[in-house]
Order: sequence, then structure tokens, then C-alpha cells
Amino acid sequence: MTTPSNISIDIGIGEMTCASCVARVEKALKKVPGVHSVSVNLATESARIEVAPTDQIEAQLRRAVRDAGYLPLAPNEAIDVSEPSPWAGFMPVALGLALSAPLALPMLGDLMGQHWMLPAWLQFVLATPVQFILGARFYKAGWHALKALTGNMDLLVAIGTTAGWALSVWLWLTALPDTMPHLYFEGSAAVVTLVLLGKWLETRAKRQTTSAIRALHALRPETAHLIGPDGEVDVPVLEVLVKDRLVVKAGERYPVDGVLLEGHTQVDESMLTGEPLPVVKDVGAALTGGSINGEGRVVMQVKAVGNETVLSQIIRLVEDAQAAKAPIQRLVDQVSAVFVPVVLLIALLTLLGWWLSGAPFEVAVIRSVAVLVIACPCALGLATPAAIMAGTGVAAQFGILIKDAQALELAHKVDTIAFDKTGTLTVGKPRLVKLVLAGPDDEKSLLTVAASLQSGSEHPLARAVLAAAQEQALVFEAPENMRSVSGRGAEGRVGGQDYLLGSLSWMSELGLALGPLALQAQELQVQGLTVSALVEKTSQSWRLLALLAFGDEPKPGAKEALAQLRALGLKTVMISGDNRGAAEAMARRLGLRPEEGEVMAEVLPGDKAARVMALKEGGHVVAMVGDGVNDAPALAAADVGIAMANPGGGGTDVAMHAAGITLMRGDPAMVAAALAVSKRTVAKIRQNLFWAFVYNIAGIPLAALGFLNPVVAGAAMAMSSVSVISNALLLKRWKPKNL
Repeated sequence: MTTPSNISIDIGIGEMTCASCVARVEKALKKVPGVHSVSVNLATESARIEVAPTDQIEAQLRRAVRDAGYLPLAPNEAIDVSEPSPWAGFMPVALGLALSAPLALPMLGDLMGQHWMLPAWLQFVLATPVQFILGARFYKAGWHALKALTGNMDLLVAIGTTAGWALSVWLWLTALPDTMPHLYFEGSAAVVTLVLLGKWLETRAKRQTTSAIRALHALRPETAHLIGPDGEVDVPVLEVLVKDRLVVKAGERYPVDGVLLEGHTQVDESMLTGEPLPVVKDVGAALTGGSINGEGRVVMQVKAVGNETVLSQIIRLVEDAQAAKAPIQRLVDQVSAVFVPVVLLIALLTLLGWWLSGAPFEVAVIRSVAVLVIACPCALGLATPAAIMAGTGVAAQFGILIKDAQALELAHKVDTIAFDKTGTLTVGKPRLVKLVLAGPDDEKSLLTVAASLQSGSEHPLARAVLAAAQEQALVFEAPENMRSVSGRGAEGRVGGQDYLLGSLSWMSELGLALGPLALQAQELQVQGLTVSALVEKTSQSWRLLALLAFGDEPKPGAKEALAQLRALGLKTVMISGDNRGAAEAMARRLGLRPEEGEVMAEVLPGDKAARVMALKEGGHVVAMVGDGVNDAPALAAADVGIAMANPGGGGTDVAMHAAGITLMRGDPAMVAAALAVSKRTVAKIRQNLFWAFVYNIAGIPLAALGFLNPVVAGAAMAMSSVSVISNALLLKRWKPKNL
């Protein structure tokens, strides 16, 4: 985690090939003074370093990467946001196939009883370029690993294929005249070619795991239609400033975030929020960069540009999640740190064991080569990050932003989900439905006082009071000595008189009795209304002026979403600051059961985190769902925080940073979808790790016992990585239910 004294630096890293490379790069970066933590991701070919800011620190980190034998790149170079040709980088593979095919052809001939063995000199001519020109990358990377006293895939391939090639040369040069010894040039050449083919297929598959990032980058237009002093002109989006006015034509993407100044339209926000239907936008509505304008020409005013736009923050979140390392990856890192040295030892024991047991030396060498080739830990290194990249990518397409890998890994274990009420399970736009007077005062004058007290507040109930005052065209002014009391209400001076407006529980704390209105307040609460009291200060105490009753509505689909979660065996709880009567009435409308402890009422904002902690202490794995603004402590306290972005855009920035998962659409059904994609992704991680471990556990003994030759081992090793990524890519087929 970045602390105020640390900064985060991203560096792309080229030429990594396996999990051992990851460990080596991390080790090299951790040696740089000031480095706090390092996370290297094989699938994204990138490193994220938390480091104390000093002069030239980024240059020092890049030098450390280069000294470790790898290529430091710019952060965006590791994942190319363009769409390259599907055959990009295939030329070395094609050359290897062309040179290796004549060497492998006699093997097929032997199966059909034909003897097509090429002369030894021709085998040498065909195999040597494959070994030392096309395979030069293995020698280079293997040498760097050897100098660092570590091992990696390249070292295993280099040692194994060189042993096969050198053995073949020795057998050829020491053979008796007019005899044709059995050579192994085809094995070495085929292994190098198959490994190159596997890496090419792996790279091609990895490009698909980053398709979500490329799609998000593609949402950003390059130009904008600016309304300047001389009329409408096209300018690069990078030159657009806050408060500029832009024209957006029918069918164009909004270049940046802003508000609608002129026109009426429908906007397709599906790539950002997962909402399949266009959203109607009137003057004053929030517009998000990257979404598509509907039927007409509109004028917008810019509110955010560059890295401050919602789209940029979404891209950053997806990149962060894909670059992060899941906790389960630590096991893989620990295994990889000792894997290559152990394999080298097994290969040596295989060589000595077969030779000392009486087998010809060349047979012993070939079997040890098979051990080296089949044991490459590529699949281990890709198993977790490939699944995380695919899972976070497909989730982002449906408006589910997973901020970190830990949240993704934990979400499938959740057994209890706590929901904030207002704005999460309800529409979040309460209305003032009743004003009950306690005395002879005029209703409009009291509503004017209430609106004045609430004029500086963004609380939903405050907005309801202001809306009611505006409907009646009442004129009010800002209060004097205004003070907001969190979770309780507000107090201030209006027209030279002191007033309080707040919850009934606050009134009770202050010792203010409701008198004859107590029964009516109770009846309103039973109806599910939230009741506040307006009181004025007198010379001796406080006098009750009126009760204000507010009504909210459940979100469409909220009841069904909660029922779906209960059907999955999950416990659901609603946390509300309302009095118990109002909270339980709303809970029943949502299908919750207060009698079973599914409602926590009269909870102040600062106490929500304590309630979440209490659930955790009861042995539950808890997810907290809130709007991400006043629920931030509770979101942080939960095992998994799920922030629900407000549909109007307010609080979206806070929502993105307050929790591990952000739902870009205010639909409670997306909670089940977030848990589902977590479950599917973790299942893919486990499948990948299982097959990667089983592959090596089964393959190494088979090779050591002589059941696999180097060519078969090379093909199996190459395809193991491809199979792991292909399995992860099956996540791209995932679609949320009932959305």
C-alpha cells in the first residue's frame, strides 16, 4: 500500500519467460535503496514498485531491471493498446518449422517402415541455425540467470537443447567410417522450435486477456469540437480545458466528462456501466467521456479532463487489478524460487542414474534432456495472472470494476452481505411527504426555516426539504452559525432565532419531548417514513414546531436481488440510520426479515464500521455494499467492500477508491454478479494451478524414467502455457444473470 511518503512507479519489463524470472526481477528491484514493496506480473510483463521518492529513483529501478538481464520498458509498452496482426512475431517460428521439418520427417518415415535419414552433415547444417540463431534468446536469458545464481525457463531449454546438439556432434565426429550413428539433431531443433511456437501462441493468447484494456482505450476520441471565439473548431482532446464548451454530434463519443448545456439526447453508456439500454439526458445531466451520444447535436461543458475523467480512472483501476498479485500467487512464487535448481538436480541424477545402471551415455543424456525440457515453469507463472486479467476484464465490460486481486480472491468466500439503505437498496431520493404542525405556526414559514437550515447540506433528506421549498417558490437564505451534526441533523440561526432540525433520536438525547405529536410520529414510522423534528430555542428550553416525514422507494429490482442472494445461501443485512420502525417497514418492503436480525437500525454513520466488525467477529466473511461516500469506513472494515457509484455521477470518484469492488451501475443485482465473477475467476486460478502442478509432478518422473523423448517433452511444455491461458480465456464467455 502506498503511504504518504512513498510513490508508486510502474515499469514494463520485456523478455520475462517464466515464474522464476518474476522472482529474479523482484529480488533485483528490492535491492534498490528506498524500495518498500515490489509486485511483478508475468502476464502483463510489468512491475509496480512502492518506493520512497528520491532523485533518479526511476532510472535506478530501470538499471536494476537491465542488470538483472531484462529489458525495462515504458509502462504502456508492455501492453500494446493497438490491435496487432494475429501473425505478428511468427517469422522466427516459421523459420524454425522450415528448418526442423526435414529433420523430423525421418521420424515419420520410421513409423511407416521407410528410412529417410538425412546425411549427418545436412542434419548439422539444418539444426545449427535453429540452435544458435533462433535459440539465441535462450542463451542470452539463461546466461543472465546463471550470473545471478538463479534459474529460469531459458536456462533449462538452453542446457537441454545444447546437450542434445553437442551429443549429436560428438557421435557424428567419433563414428566409424561408413557408419551412420543415431543422432539427436532433430530433438534439439524441434524443442527450440516448439518452445518458440509455444511462446508465440502464449503471446497471442495474452493479447486476448488485455482486450478489455484496449477496448477501454479505444473509447477515447482523439479530437473534440470546441466552441471558441471564432466558432466551432476541431482540437486534440489533450488540449481541452475544464469549463470549455464542446459540441458532440449524433453517434459520436463524448471526449471528456461534463454536463449537458444544450439539447436533449439518449446516451449509450454500456461500455462504462454495463447498462444495455440508452440513458435519457436532459440539460444539467452528467455526461461521461467515452459514452456514445444518441440522436442529436448537443453542447456540453467540460468538468474533468485527462486523468480526472471517469474513463481514465476506470482504465487505471482495471490496469491496477490486472497488475496486482493475488495472495494465492505467493505460494507459486515460493515454489518457483526453488523449482529450477531442483529440476537441474533431478536432471543430473537422471543422467547419472541411467549411465551408472549400464545404459549408453547418449541414452542417459537424452533422458536428462527430456527432464530439463518438460520441467519449464511457464505454466506456473501464468496460471494466476492470466485468470485475473481475463476475470477483471470481462467484469469491467459489465460495469463491475475490481480494484485489487485480493478482493477478487476473497469475494467468493463471502457468506454475509451488509447493505447501506439509502441510495443502495432505495432510490436515495426521499421526498417530503408530510409536514405536521405542532402549533399555530404557518406551514410555509416553517418550511422556509427548514430549507434555510438545510441549504448547505448534500444529505438526501436535506435535498428533499429544498425540493419541497422550491416547488412552492419559497425564498430562503443561508443560516448563521450553521453546524451540521453527523447522523443527527443541523442547527443554526435563521432570522435572529436559533433552530434545530434533526432525527427523533437526537431530540431524545437532548431531552426534548414530542408531547401530543409522539403518537403521530410513531404512526408515521410504522408506515415506513423517516421522521425529523424542527424545534426552536426559547428563553428557557426548546419548543417543538413541526414533524417532517420523508418517504423513499425501494430500488426497482432490489427485492429480487436480495431474494437471489438469499437463494445462494447468503445472509443479508440492512444497515440504516433510520429509527427502527421506519427501517423495519422498508426492510419488509424489500423482503428482509427484521425478526431474524436482518435489520440494524438507528446506526450512526461512524458506527457502521463497528457493526461490520461485529459481524466479522461472529465468524462471518462480510461484504459491505454502500454508496462509497459516507460508507467509506464500513467499506474498509469489511472483508470485501463493494461501492455502488451514484447514477448521476456524484460520489463516483470516492466510490472507486473506497472499496475493492465498484459497481458502476446502481443496481443491487450486480452484487450477485460481482460474487459470481469472483467465484468463476478463483475456480479458473485453481484449475490452472492444479494442472500446472500436476503437469510437472507427472511429467518429470515420466521423462526421468524414459517414457518421454525431448521432442514430446518440448511439445508438452510449450502447450502447457497455452492451455493455461486458453482455460483462463474461457472467462470471457461469462455473462451476469438477470442483468
